[in-house]
Parts: sequence; structure tokens; C-alpha cells
Amino acid sequence: MRAFVTGGSGFLGRRLISALREQGHSVRALGRSEAARKVVREAGAEPCEGDLSDVEALRRGMEGCDVVFHSAALLKPWGPRSEFFEANVRGTENVLQAARAAGVKRLVHVGTEAAFADGTPMVNMDETRPLPTKPIGHYPSTKNEAERLVLSVNSPELATVVVRPRFIWGQGDTSLLPILVDAVKSGKFRWVDGGKFNTSTCHVANCVEGTLLAAEKGRGGEAYFLTDGAPINFREFLTALLKTQGVDPGNKTVPFGLAMGLATVSEALWNFFRLPGSPPVTRQELLLGGQEVTVNDAKARRELGYEGRVTREAGLREMEQAKA
Repeated sequence: MRAFVTGGSGFLGRRLISALREQGHSVRALGRSEAARKVVREAGAEPCEGDLSDVEALRRGMEGCDVVFHSAALLKPWGPRSEFFEANVRGTENVLQAARAAGVKRLVHVGTEAAFADGTPMVNMDETRPLPTKPIGHYPSTKNEAERLVLSVNSPELATVVVRPRFIWGQGDTSLLPILVDAVKSGKFRWVDGGKFNTSTCHVANCVEGTLLAAEKGRGGEAYFLTDGAPINFREFLTALLKTQGVDPGNKTVPFGLAMGLATVSEALWNFFRLPGSPPVTRQELLLGGQEVTVNDAKARRELGYEGRVTREAGLREMEQAKA
């Protein structure tokens, strides 16, 4: 099999490339900078110069490929909507256009549970829950729109499948973990409601497992949640995760209602006055990390044969050993 990967220099993309190469597949990966192309080359892929705005570069990279893995996305708590739209929506449109032009047969899009963050409870969600019409925050809303696009173009010529991992973590995390560590070290970290709620998680190796199975067995036009299995107490897990980096999150806490009020006012001020930087907290961060967010991956286990083989204990142990 020949595969094409977007976001190949990212946390998930690097692991995806390595897994594909270990299985004997040839891989090409998009890289918009020399640094990104160096990362994907070291992971085992043939780098292709270009970015998500360049349909022709995408098409050239996908030429002769059997499957496309679209893992590139802009993920951060704050920024202009136009920036998120160009990366997450327009970029996905371009990937789909290029895949059709190149004659690719299958495409797996890495979605997210964040696409459901509209303020209603996200407890034991499964794939029967429809995507909401008005998610809160630019990342959730643009990922929601991107997923709708991917599923809407499913056809006999191009089968499109979505995977939705919740809280990707593991050794080599260059996205979420550094932000959390910095928040703790700078004294800005606070638990919301004491962190006493459940969360689903998905180790990066389990995310790779589910993504590869979706390419092989996923039904076109369908989405699949991916997790590490049963939910875990958010405070328990995050404390253990941060401990692998030698930091203690402490006991400072803030009520959810107060934090949401602060986030709402702060966002309004930042938008109205166009203030630099980011608000102290955003509604998006609170909806995804300040209350229970749990998803059910029974569909992936049933239809794809997904197992989620890496336990939380094993993943944390790997991180501790890497830090030692």
C-alpha cells in the first residue's frame, strides 16, 4: 500500500508514518517547511513540499497513493476565526479535491470530540449523536465543519472515514502536554471543580491503531470514536501525566460557573478591543477540560476490531522511563 499523510510532522502524524513503515507500506508526507520535511523524512516518509493551501502540491503527493490520512489541523485555544477556517475547513476541502483528482480510493480524516462542544453534556457519547449546529470556539466549529465536509463527499470513487480520538497523549507529545506543563510552572494552572469528573483518553499508539484499522475496514461515510477503554477520573489521570514530566499541578481550584463567566467576559473583551495574546481562559478550554467528556468506542471495537492495546499504565510508564 502507498499512503499519503498530512500533518506528518505532528505528534500523531509521526507515529502514523512510523507504524505504516513498520507494516511495510510506502509513505509520502506533506511538509511546508524544511524543518517539517526533515521530521517526516526521519519518521520514514518521502517528504512532499507544499501546504494545505496548495491543491496541486497535494495532488502530486497523492498521485499513485491508495489511501490518504488527513491528520493536519490547527489546534489552539484562541486566534482569529479566519486562521482556523483556512487550516481546518479550506485545508480539508483542498485535501478532498486533490484526493479525487489523484484517484485515491480511501481517505481517513482525524476528527475530534471537540466538534460536539456546544455546551450540552458530553457524557458517554457515541456515534448516534448528531454533530451540533453551533459548537463553541473556533477549533470545535471548524473541525465540526471539516468533518461534515468529509462525510458528505463519501462515494464509491472515494470512501471517506472519520476517526474521533479523545485526548491524545503519550511519549513525544508536542502539542497539549507542553502547554499544561507551562501552565503549572507559571502558576496559572487551576483545577475546575477540583477536577473531580471523568474523562476519556486515547494513547497515541491506540489512535494510530484505530486510524489504520479505519483505513482498512472502516465503512465509507461513517465515524468512529477511539479511546483507551473505560473512562478515568480527570484529576487522577492528569496528575499522573504531569508527574511523568516532574511537575505537580497542586490543589488550586475554581468553580466551573465562575470560570465560564470569566471566559465569556474575557472573550468579549479580547474580541471587541482586539487585544494581543489569549484570554486567561476560554469557553472551549472549559468545555473540553473543565467538565466530564466521555465517549463510547464500542462501534470501533465491533466494526474495526479495534482493541486499544496500550494501557494507561503502560503509556505512563513509557513516559516516566523516557524522562529518567
